[in-house]
Parts: sequence; structure tokens; C-alpha cells
Amino acid sequence: MIKAVFFDFYHTLVRYDPPQEELEANALKGLGINTSPDVFDRPMVMANEFIYQEIARRPLSKRSKEETIALYSQFQRIVLKEAGIEPDEKLVLAMLGKMQQLKAKLVLFDDVAPALNDLKSRGLILGLISNVERDLSSTISELGLPSWLDIVVTSLDAGFNKPQPEIFQEAMRRAVIEASQAIYVGDQYQVDCIGAGHAGMKGILLDRRGYFEDITDCPRIRSLSEVTAYL
Repeated sequence: MIKAVFFDFYHTLVRYDPPQEELEANALKGLGINTSPDVFDRPMVMANEFIYQEIARRPLSKRSKEETIALYSQFQRIVLKEAGIEPDEKLVLAMLGKMQQLKAKLVLFDDVAPALNDLKSRGLILGLISNVERDLSSTISELGLPSWLDIVVTSLDAGFNKPQPEIFQEAMRRAVIEASQAIYVGDQYQVDCIGAGHAGMKGILLDRRGYFEDITDCPRIRSLSEVTAYL
């Protein structure tokens, strides 16, 4: 019997506004390259997968400034190359500078409130497990998430990163449940689904754009409204 549902934060509950794809197109426009934001849909998914796996492997707090710049440079190379734009070093560095100048805020995906209201009405414990090395309290308050979330566990307070099982186990300890009684929903296959599975939880891949049809060893959903099918 499922007693708790935990969620990833970035790209699962929240997105950037303007979206990353629009920010990328705007930055390129400032450099004289005109593209449509749609061109970056799949490249951004691939680049995000790269960056989150790297952060899971070694947190930003443990990387030097030079290593962090190199990491985000590679992120930008992936985005540009997959979008069919030659990622020469001059353009990559210019894009890093442009992206730092552009502003975006975090907003909830449209399916978050209905899905969390539904799950909450069923008496489930709801929580957040995220690889974030800062206090999320003010951010989640601004988003209105405290009215739904019972538990928030970050890599900052757990001392471990997804996919390490300890961060998932900390969430289960706080919820006072067994691993078999919990579901974890995230947008990253290795970091979220495989990590949750190794901790004994049921991992569900949130694939909003349908780019991961080759993933068949864990449930895959397009919207948070589909989580109830796995309770």
C-alpha cells in the first residue's frame, strides 16, 4: 500500500519562466544568431540530463570555479550541437556571459496544483527530495508548496546526493514509512528513477515531452495527473 509520494523539484514541480529554450534563443539573438525556441526542446532535455548527472556525481560546492565554468561550458556545447549550431569556443563563452545576464523566475507546472490536491485528498504524505545545496524554504513558500508538502529533503541537509540511497532513506525516515510504501517521481532516469529504485522505492519517470520512449524498466508518465494510476 502506497502511503507517500515524493517528487523531484526542478523540471518536475517547477520550470523556468521564461523557459530555458526561450532564454537560449534570446541569448543567441543577442549574438546575432536568430533561432526559434522550439529548436532547443530536445537539446535542452539532453543537456539537463548531462548537468544533473554531473552534479549528482560531484556537487558544485566541491568543484572549483574553473571546474564549474567547464561544466556549464559543456552544457552549452551540448545544447548548441544538438540544435545544429557549431559550438565553437568563442560562441560557448559568449553564451555563458549572455545567459548570466538573462533573468528567469521559477513557476509551477500547470499540472502541479491539481495533482497535489488530488494526492493530498487521498491522505497521502507528500514530499520533496532534491539535489539542492541551499535552503529552499523561501523558494517553496513563494511557490505555495508548503500547503501540500509534508517533508522537504535536500542534499544540503541530508548530506547525500541523488542517486545515493541515503537521501531517499532520509525522506522515508522522516515520513516513518517503509521503502515499499513510497513512490518517487522525477524527470531524470538515472538520478531519479534508478536512484529511487536502489533505495527500494518505486521510481516513476516524468517524461513530459515523450523523449524517452526507450525507457521500459520503470513507469513513464507525461503528466503528474497520471501518478494516481500507480498508487
